[in-house]
Amino acid sequence: MSDAPLSPSLKDLPKVAPDFKAELQEFNPDSMKKAETQEKNVLPSAEDVAQERTQQALIKGVEDFDTKKLKHTNTVEKICLPDKEVVEQERVHHNLLEGVKGFDKDSMKHTETNEKNPLPDPEAIELEKGQQKLIAGIENFDSKSLKPTETLEKNPLPTKEVIEAEKSA
Repeated sequence: MSDAPLSPSLKDLPKVAPDFKAELQEFNPDSMKKAETQEKNVLPSAEDVAQERTQQALIKGVEDFDTKKLKHTNTVEKICLPDKEVVEQERVHHNLLEGVKGFDKDSMKHTETNEKNPLPDPEAIELEKGQQKLIAGIENFDSKSLKPTETLEKNPLPTKEVIEAEKSA
C-alpha cells in the first residue's frame, strides 16, 4: 500500500476566480426550469440478452469445435446399374407414353353420357327439409314454456250393487 493521502491537499486543488466563486455560492437551484428527461438509448430486455447469449454460445461452440475428435470414415459408393428387365420395362413404358402423346383425338367417336345416379328432384329435397325441421323442433322443444295444469280424475267408485253384480256374473 502507498502512503499517499486519499484526498488532495489544498495546494493541489485548482484555483477558482473570486467572482465565479461568489456566483456559485449565491446560486439558487429553485430558479432553474423543470425539465423531463427522456432516455434515447433504450436498454434491451432480459429476453433479448438471454437470446443473444445463447446465440453467442452457439457460435463460440462451432468456432471452438475440435475436428480431431471426429472419427474417420470411408465412403462406399454403390452404383446399381439396372438389369435387363428394368431396362425393358422402361422401354415399354416409354413407348406407351409416346403412344399417348401421339394419339389422334379426331379418330374418336362422339358418345352421349347417361347419368346413372341422378340427384333427387326439388320436391324430395323440400320434403326432407320439412322432416328435418320437424325433428329439430321436437328435439329442441322447451318444456318450461308449457303452462301448469291440474288434472281432475273423474272415475267414480262403483256402488255395492255393481260390485255384487260383477261377483255373481
